[in-house]
Amino acid sequence: MPPLVGLVGKPNVGKSTFFSAATLKIVEIAEYPFTTIEANRGVAYLRTPCVCRELGVQDNPVNSLCIDGVRLLPVELIDCPGLIRGAHRGRGLGNRFLDEVRRADALIVLCDAAGMTDGDGRPVPPGSHDPLDDVRMFEEEFDLWLLGLLRRDWERMAKRAESAREEISGHLEVRLSGLKITREHILEAVDRLGLDPYKARNWRDEELLNFAGELRRISKPLIVAANKADRDEAVENMERLREAGYRVVPTSAEAELALRRAAQAEVVRYTPGDTDFEITEPDRLTGRQRRALEMIRERVLRRWGSTGVQQTLNDAFFQLLDMIPVYPVEDAERYTDHQGRVLPDCYLVRRGTTAKEFAALIHTELAESFIYAVDARTKRRLGEDYLLQGGDVIKIVAAKARRA
Repeated sequence: MPPLVGLVGKPNVGKSTFFSAATLKIVEIAEYPFTTIEANRGVAYLRTPCVCRELGVQDNPVNSLCIDGVRLLPVELIDCPGLIRGAHRGRGLGNRFLDEVRRADALIVLCDAAGMTDGDGRPVPPGSHDPLDDVRMFEEEFDLWLLGLLRRDWERMAKRAESAREEISGHLEVRLSGLKITREHILEAVDRLGLDPYKARNWRDEELLNFAGELRRISKPLIVAANKADRDEAVENMERLREAGYRVVPTSAEAELALRRAAQAEVVRYTPGDTDFEITEPDRLTGRQRRALEMIRERVLRRWGSTGVQQTLNDAFFQLLDMIPVYPVEDAERYTDHQGRVLPDCYLVRRGTTAKEFAALIHTELAESFIYAVDARTKRRLGEDYLLQGGDVIKIVAAKARRA
C-alpha cells in the first residue's frame, strides 16, 4: 500500500492553499492508480533527478512525468480538517480530524510562521502569536487522543498479557492496527522509554502518556511547514522552531499556488521546486500581475531559495519515510519495457527493500518465480537479498516471464 502523508494544522494558517498548490494537476498522467480521489485527498508530486540524463536516453514516462530531466512522481496527500485545542475531547472537528490523521504514515504540520492567527485560527496582529505553540498543541492533542485509546480496557488487556507471560506489544498491535502502528513501533517505544513490556499493569499514568507520545513520534514522524514565510515576522520564528528541535521548511503556499497557476496558463516557465521562474508571455500579464510575480521573486525565492512547498513534500517522503526511486525495466540494454518505452515507470520504495520484495511490488508472480535481478547500468547479476539503492534501474528475471 503506497505511503500516505497527512497535512495538518489549525484553521487559517494556509493549509487549504498549501493543499491546492501541492495537488494542482500539472498534466494528465495515464495508468496511474489514483484516478478517483476522495474530496479530502489529492495527488501531489515529488521531484527527483531523472536517470535519463545520466543514461543519455529520451525517456517515455507512464506512471510519472519527466520535465527537463526532472522526474515528478505522484504520491497521495490527505488534507485533514483544522485542529484546535481540545480536539481530543471532540472540540471543533476533533473527532473527524483524528479519524483522518490516523491513516497517515507521516505528517506535515502547517503553522503560521508570521504569527498572524491565534490558537483557534482567529486573525491577530502579525508577530503576536507564537507558532511554536501551534506545533506543540498538535502534538499534545494527538498524544492525549492516543492516550485515550490506550486507556480503554488497559487494565484488562495488560492483565491478560501478564497472565499469559506475554509482552504487551502483541495485544497493543491488534488494538492500534487501524492507526498504522505496528509491533515494531510499539517495541521501539517501549525500549526507548525503558518500560517493562511484561508488566504493563505497573506503568504509571505519566509513563503511559510518555508512551503515547513516543509511539506518535515513531509511527507518525512530522515536518513543520512554516507558512507565510514572505512576511518579515516569520524569519525570527523560523529559527525558534528549529531551535526547539523540529525539522522546519519555510514555505509560501500562496506564492507556489500563483506560480503553478501561471505555469498552467503558460505565461511563465516554472517546475515545482525551481529557484526562479521565467516569464514567457509578458504581454498577457497586467501590471499588477507582473508586480505580484516580482514580489514572489524578491520576498520568497531570493530569500528562501524556493516557495518551500516542493521541498516539504520531498522531505516528508524522502527523509521522514526514507523512500527511494527505483526504475524497473524488461530490457537491460535499452532500458525499456515490453512495449519499447524507455524508463516508463519509477517506483517509490522504502530504503532497505530487497530485489525480491521489489519484484513482488511489480507482480506477485515475479516474486514467486524470482531467479535474479540485473543492474541495468553495470549488467551485474543481483541476488534476491540485494538492497535497492536510490536511482537503481533494475531488470527482474523470473522463471515465469510476465509482462508488467
